[in-house]
Amino acid sequence: MQELKLRKLWLTIGWLLIAMVWYLSLTSAPMPDMGMDNSDKLGHFLAYGLLMGWFAQIYHKIKPRILLVFAFIAMGIAIEFVQGMTDYRSFQYGDMVADSMGVLLAFTISHGYFKKILFHLEQHFLT
Repeated sequence: MQELKLRKLWLTIGWLLIAMVWYLSLTSAPMPDMGMDNSDKLGHFLAYGLLMGWFAQIYHKIKPRILLVFAFIAMGIAIEFVQGMTDYRSFQYGDMVADSMGVLLAFTISHGYFKKILFHLEQHFLT
């Protein structure tokens, strides 16, 4: 697989996404209600799936991807413990499960076409 031409840009965006997850997870501002039970779990699932999917497009080899799986799952667990130390957020095992499921699904589908989205964007817009 060819190397991404804008790899530094994609990594910067990825780190900004991680910072945004930390901020949104620890801010005292309430998250919008999606109008369904446990809608926050969907948000957790999507956020961590996005993180894993994003970085899986940058790192194509299996070893870095497996390290990312563990890192993002650990991040989700760590955030829950930090939330439990605040007086405006709560510690929830369900959030950890949703985070982990998002990471694992993104890892699973990030093979084949899905690992080449950024590459295809570069090919389309930079050629």
